[in-house]
Amino acid sequence: MEVRARGLVVTDGPLSRPVPVALRYGPDVAPGCVRFVLPGGSWTFPRTLLETGLRAPAHDGDVDVWPCGRVQTVVEFHSPEGTAVVVQFDSSALRNFLRRTYATTATPVTH
Repeated sequence: MEVRARGLVVTDGPLSRPVPVALRYGPDVAPGCVRFVLPGGSWTFPRTLLETGLRAPAHDGDVDVWPCGRVQTVVEFHSPEGTAVVVQFDSSALRNFLRRTYATTATPVTH
């Protein structure tokens, strides 16, 4: 399953820029994980990190997630060189994606 979302790259400068992000879940992603694909890189991390980060700051490996106000969530992706990119999302888009991952998980396989 893939959902397209629009994030806002957060920079030190006065302007942020929109960025397309593919949110993925399914057989092409490690079990229990989600993958965020941005121009220039992708990060796979536990789905529970995204769930927790919608409510409170959370960290796992090279990804940090935290709520930003009542309607935004920030996801910070790291690389071996340091912070690669910080992206702000509408929290509702991330919650909808999570709901779809659970609906996908709950769908029985029929032959």
